[in-house]
Amino acid sequence: GSFGFLVWRDLLTYHIRHKITLHTRFALTVGLIILALSIIGFLFSEQNLKQFSGSLNGVDRFFNTLFLAVTPRTAGFFSVPYSKLSTAGIAITIILMFIGGTPGSTAGGVKTSTIGILFLQSIGTFTGKEPAFSHRRFTRDNINRALTLFFSAILLIILATLLLTMTQPSLGHNGVTKAVFEAVSAFGTVGLTLGLTPHLNLFGKIIIMALMFIGRVGIYTFMYSIFKSHPTKQSYRYPEEEIIIG
Repeated sequence: GSFGFLVWRDLLTYHIRHKITLHTRFALTVGLIILALSIIGFLFSEQNLKQFSGSLNGVDRFFNTLFLAVTPRTAGFFSVPYSKLSTAGIAITIILMFIGGTPGSTAGGVKTSTIGILFLQSIGTFTGKEPAFSHRRFTRDNINRALTLFFSAILLIILATLLLTMTQPSLGHNGVTKAVFEAVSAFGTVGLTLGLTPHLNLFGKIIIMALMFIGRVGIYTFMYSIFKSHPTKQSYRYPEEEIIIG
């Protein structure tokens, strides 16, 4: 589900076409790297779910750890209560929900391709090389869209978190973790919660519904529909000048 229909079409028709698109290669590579890192992260943060050692054997705990690493990016099911996870485990889950799945899938989030392109662009900036994958360069429009999507998603989550912390009395004094978790879960259309959902007031429910809607249709589609923007070719350009960064 998180890899998307386009990827599976390429894989299932490979015996006919003998070709895999750059999108599929990139999606599989980034997705598998994120999966491996998230499994390692949960194994360290939860120490292979030692808190459930009395009810689960070693094999069961490993597969539950694998389940924890997979579902936040697409499904939203859970086999162990998140209230019993460590703070680090909650943080990893928030990151995975924010990333989401691959474009063209049923998953939400900013998508794996966005994270992959921005990572390669960052490496390229530090090393002085153009970002490339599988002997192909990414277009400037690709990079700009990824950066805009990531920045817009961050701003949206920050705004939603602030509104939730200001309007939800059930959060208590230190409820920012629950607010962030709830906001990212809604934006990623994941459906996980730390227990805040049943206690949301009307304003909180509206915030969550708006996040779910934006996360499902996509930030680009939502923003284009509001601003009614269309790419136009300008007849002039301003001169370039640099400012200090970092």
